[in-house]
Amino acid sequence: MTSVLIVVAGLMGACGVGLAAAAAHGAGSADLGTAAFLLLFHATAILAAAALAGQRLLLRLPALAAMAAFASGGALFAGDIAMRTFQGVRLFPMAAPTGGTLLLLGWLILAAAGALAGAAGDS
Repeated sequence: MTSVLIVVAGLMGACGVGLAAAAAHGAGSADLGTAAFLLLFHATAILAAAALAGQRLLLRLPALAAMAAFASGGALFAGDIAMRTFQGVRLFPMAAPTGGTLLLLGWLILAAAGALAGAAGDS
């Protein structure tokens, strides 16, 4: 599962660069820059969580849950912004807020994973 999420992180990074380029060249709204930032930032967070779990500095299952929340939240948030910008329609109602909530949840799960690893004596 970790390798799948690493592939997803790479795809998120590539999409983030693409959206940043589109925003820089005036394609669509300035919201594309926000979508690009969120994809790039959370792609890096997935890679960091995978590395920390591999070094046993995070418990594996909560780290996977955090990475999945980053991937799904980033896809929903950025996907909704991109759809509104390029197609003029939403991905689905409340897609961006749902994605944002998943991103927040991912960070909270990551914090809990670190705390649990510390309590278990893994750090």
